[in-house]
Amino acid sequence: MNEPLLLLPLIPLLPFLGFLVNGLLGRRLPRALVTAVALITPLASFVIVARAAAMVASGALALPVAELDAPAWISIGALHVDFGLVLDRLSLVMLLVITGVGFLIHVYSVGYMHHDKGYARFFSYLNLFLFFMTTLVLAGNVLLMFVGWEGVGLASYLLIGFWFWKPSAADAGKKAFVVNRVGDFGFLIGIFLLLGNFGTLTFSEIGAKLAQNPGWTGGVLTVICLCLLFGATGKSAQLPLYVWLPDAMEGPTPVSALIHAATMVTAGVYMIARTHFLFDRSPFALSVVAIVGAATALFAATMGLVQNDIKRVLAYSTISQLGYMFLACGVAAYSAGIFHLVTHAFFKALLFLAAGSIIHAMGDEQDMRKMGGLRKKIPITFWTMTTAVIAICGIWPFAGFFSKDAILYAAFLHGTSGKILWFVGLVTALLTALYMFRLWYMTFFGELRSHDAHPHESPWSMLGPLVILAALSVVGGFIGMGEGLGRFGAFLAPALGTYSAESATPHLELYMSILAVAVALLGWLVADLFYRRRPQQPAQLAASFSGAYKLLFNKYYVDEFYGSGVKLLLGFSRWILEMFVDGAVLGGVTWLLAGIARLSGAILQRWQSGNLRSYAAWLAVGAAALLLFALVPWATFWPASMHFFQRAGR
Repeated sequence: MNEPLLLLPLIPLLPFLGFLVNGLLGRRLPRALVTAVALITPLASFVIVARAAAMVASGALALPVAELDAPAWISIGALHVDFGLVLDRLSLVMLLVITGVGFLIHVYSVGYMHHDKGYARFFSYLNLFLFFMTTLVLAGNVLLMFVGWEGVGLASYLLIGFWFWKPSAADAGKKAFVVNRVGDFGFLIGIFLLLGNFGTLTFSEIGAKLAQNPGWTGGVLTVICLCLLFGATGKSAQLPLYVWLPDAMEGPTPVSALIHAATMVTAGVYMIARTHFLFDRSPFALSVVAIVGAATALFAATMGLVQNDIKRVLAYSTISQLGYMFLACGVAAYSAGIFHLVTHAFFKALLFLAAGSIIHAMGDEQDMRKMGGLRKKIPITFWTMTTAVIAICGIWPFAGFFSKDAILYAAFLHGTSGKILWFVGLVTALLTALYMFRLWYMTFFGELRSHDAHPHESPWSMLGPLVILAALSVVGGFIGMGEGLGRFGAFLAPALGTYSAESATPHLELYMSILAVAVALLGWLVADLFYRRRPQQPAQLAASFSGAYKLLFNKYYVDEFYGSGVKLLLGFSRWILEMFVDGAVLGGVTWLLAGIARLSGAILQRWQSGNLRSYAAWLAVGAAALLLFALVPWATFWPASMHFFQRAGR
């Protein structure tokens, strides 16, 4: 048995150990020991994953590898489900992102949460998050994946509502939990359909059965894929279940970075890529994935244009960028979607952590209208965040350029519908550059608009991860250079295949890349015009188009619409409860019990004559009955009596 196979279970178990130690003993341990446990456990997981990646690169390890003799979980008839873990090329890439970026967020949190009273509890939750996410990624079957899937939902609830004494944080945590349960219902239906049609929940066995039936397309496979997609829209915050993610900003900023960059929201994209052999058999389901992704990308980008909370702007940018990943999967360019997931982890973690540094410098202020002039006050934060802003806008040669360009190129080659999807993606790129450079100018340029703040640079425990992520945001995209995403696409090809480019013409990708960069630069120029040279212009435009501005500022009133639906459902439920449950069921049971009590009382009342001789007689009758029951050999009497009655019946 080789070394990575022996160490495979340790990847999730080490963070779980950190959760147990800090969760159970953290309040009694010195803070230095809490920090050591919190950092060493995810670092050790990252070292194991990096070791496996190095062995794969050198040819010493051939993927996939599966855990042998995995503990049995469910064994009913022909159904066998175990706790088996599988490491392949797709899960290896995901684990590098989760443990690597996750560890940097842990390091950053040491400085950010230094004065928080719940320091040990916070790190125990972070470790728990990594445990469930790594379990989800390593799962060799759908049911174990669902355990990790539900686990990250639990961890997100705990972390979003970490400051539970704040009503807004508690409500945001509950909202995230409930909305994800709605999506998880679809995922569960998909699991049941997989079990009913394949007789197994193991990914490799499902893929093998599909390979044996090349003509099996559409039909029930489409239903399964749509159920899985509905689950993915909840975890990855896509239409119509995106509403929990903006409110998730109520948690500490490192939580936002972990959820948005490395863990929870990427789960839906990963699940679709992992089950691509199902989606490949359903063109309709793939089309729905692409449409949901493109629509969400554009929809979220429009809302990001007018938000003033710095973290909320980044939240809508996350929803939009996840839309790009869904768009890539919908045109069967799974490698391009995973590539954007990787680069997005770099620059989105950097954006949130830099925003946390800004909030730290501004004394917990998050409103960009009260910022300004910070580039000279916090220069390291300024330059690192500038790197992330340029990267997310897709400007060459930063990481976002390569991954976003690959998605737009794949969409353009996807037939007539692909041209529409490409155009939507291009417009979204324009809006992305506009709202991100709006954030940049409002935060770092002009004069400081708050008289209460005294900006100061963050400690190096926070700045160090920013510098590392900034470097990755610059050079991270070069792994995808070349035809078909170059080395990155070739690495993932055995797990995800390659997307075709039959309709491509010479230099087409180059021309499209130039156009995409030009659109991003146009967005930058518009932001420069409105927020640097003519800062009064946005307010005038908002007044001139007040209806459109209110619609965007109030997020299309989707939350209010959902809230009305929830109130209607609650009202109907209360009516059912009062009319049928309280009135008919509980009322009837109460009446029946009361009647029995009255009848029993009436009977017992007649026995209570007050005559001692009567009581003695009843006592004697009871004693005689007990003796009769104890002394008569009923075991022989009963068969004999039954035989007598049978003969009498004849």
